[in-house]
Amino acid sequence: MHVAAILDIKGREVVTLEPDKTLADAARLLAKRGIGTVVVTAGDDVILGILSERDIVRAVATLGAGALEAPISAHMTRAVKTCAGADALRSIMERMTAGRFRHMPVIERARLVGIISIGDVVKSRLGELE
Repeated sequence: MHVAAILDIKGREVVTLEPDKTLADAARLLAKRGIGTVVVTAGDDVILGILSERDIVRAVATLGAGALEAPISAHMTRAVKTCAGADALRSIMERMTAGRFRHMPVIERARLVGIISIGDVVKSRLGELE
């Protein structure tokens, strides 16, 4: 199975925020949407970074509650690992496990077209094994 098959099932919506929004803005959005990661873009589907719940926790643990007023750009991961729709799930699972990250944006023709989580990949792989 490939990444595109997961997107065909779960959809291609990706929650994004601009880099000048605060960590508090991101935390509220993550809580409201029940998700663990937001992709940081300039509004044009070009990825600037990714911000996870872990990033927010690290910022607060290091800087205290005042970190929540910092811009996302100060705490996001800039070197974002991405995949394509044609990528095999086995290789994605290996990359996510080795890199110790849980979300991977999907890129086609240099544009953001979806996002998959380790949960999506595991669920799909278990379905294949059954």
